[in-house]
Amino acid sequence: MTATAAPVTARHHERLLGAYFALGVLFGIVLTKGELASWFRIQEALRFKGWYLYEVFASAIVVAAPAIAWLKRRSRALTGEPIAIAPKVVGSGARYVAGGIMFGLGWALIGACPGPVFALLGAGVGVTSVVLVAALVGTWVYGWLRPHLPH
Repeated sequence: MTATAAPVTARHHERLLGAYFALGVLFGIVLTKGELASWFRIQEALRFKGWYLYEVFASAIVVAAPAIAWLKRRSRALTGEPIAIAPKVVGSGARYVAGGIMFGLGWALIGACPGPVFALLGAGVGVTSVVLVAALVGTWVYGWLRPHLPH
């Protein structure tokens, strides 16, 4: 006889919001203290003058890969919900190249990707709010255009 996990309810997710928020704050502190939100560190990496950022990315892969493999074997999230990853048709990959170029250009111009934007806001760098607003507008525009884009 196998035990099945109880269905996850919205109330269960609501109870976890505080934990999610606390983990986000902790992540922001790590980004800030580790200088991963530093414009100078990011520019240094993008100009291939320093390997610190790449070493951090590599360590994240080393930590995440076994955890993801374990979750896939388990086939259930820690909350008990089933994990279902639909197969994806890559096609020519042109949309990924275009998206990567746009993301990279934004990252190079602003000096931060989405995670550090929140960390910088939390650290009191108020001008980053312009970046956040622009990102939200861009996300909204994508949602509005999505039905007309080739997917």
